[in-house]
Amino acid sequence: MYFTDRGIEELADRRGPDEVTLAWVAERLREFVDLNPEFETPVERLASWLARLDDEDDD
Repeated sequence: MYFTDRGIEELADRRGPDEVTLAWVAERLREFVDLNPEFETPVERLASWLARLDDEDDD
């Protein structure tokens, strides 16, 4: 188990039944980076990866 799995499990346990929009998630990511600028690159990579999940060119 990776260390990040604990945070992911907490997210699923606490927010799993919630329904949110991607716009809401994007705003939360912006807020997180504003508070933690040292995480700008990993958040950018995560956001780009999520945005491109369905791209056929990445097969």
